[in-house]
Amino acid sequence: AVGRPIVAHCEVDDLLHGGYIHDGAYCHEHGHKGISSESEWRQVERDIELAARTGCQYHVCHVSTRESVELVRQAKARGLRVSCETAPHYLLLTDDDLREEGRFKMNPPLRSREDREALIAGILDGTIEVIATDHAPHTAEEKLRGLARSAMGIVGLECAFPLLYRYLVGRGIITLEQLIGLMAVNPRRIFGLGGGTEEGDAADFTVFDLEAEYRIDPATFRSKGRATPFAGWPVRGRAVLTVVGGREVYDYDNCKFK
Repeated sequence: AVGRPIVAHCEVDDLLHGGYIHDGAYCHEHGHKGISSESEWRQVERDIELAARTGCQYHVCHVSTRESVELVRQAKARGLRVSCETAPHYLLLTDDDLREEGRFKMNPPLRSREDREALIAGILDGTIEVIATDHAPHTAEEKLRGLARSAMGIVGLECAFPLLYRYLVGRGIITLEQLIGLMAVNPRRIFGLGGGTEEGDAADFTVFDLEAEYRIDPATFRSKGRATPFAGWPVRGRAVLTVVGGREVYDYDNCKFK
């Protein structure tokens, strides 16, 4: 009624059964409780039908399963106003990478290799239009209780671009222009944010040093959260300047926010 999109974290409570990691091989081999893929895609399926009935704009947060990707693909083919996003960890990791540490615990959980392949295919054919971080900071205490007892969620704002630039752009999976579209241009369009793209708009931009090579070190994060499964990963590309509304708000050389 107000012309705004419905934005959903899709999760059917009745299908969770106390799970906290993907219901796959690692889960079964290590005696954990699993979260089924159906607990995500079943709500995506329901919501798409509601979007079809009402004509509303609908956006799915952090899709992680191949079924969700296919449902959105079919919705787009029907001409529905449906879009979705995924996150860097679902594109770069699977449940094969799990360790008994809270920094590998997020919701949705890391899924299978087949799911990751479907997500990448979804990016390549335009089904997935956005990559978002799902940045979720927690205290060290909350994340040091192992997979079973740690809080859900990881941080991602400070390492998303360098990870994706090295491992997707650097490997020729997508172009730099596509990455910028996924992280900046498409979200503005989908959410009607406006600005930042045409001459005369408010100057909202980030400058990157694309030659900078380093390893992800959570100790250097500006976020109070430090939990990331990417600690120690070699990356390329560093944010050196951020301008919002024409004002410099971050300068890497001075190592501070303004």
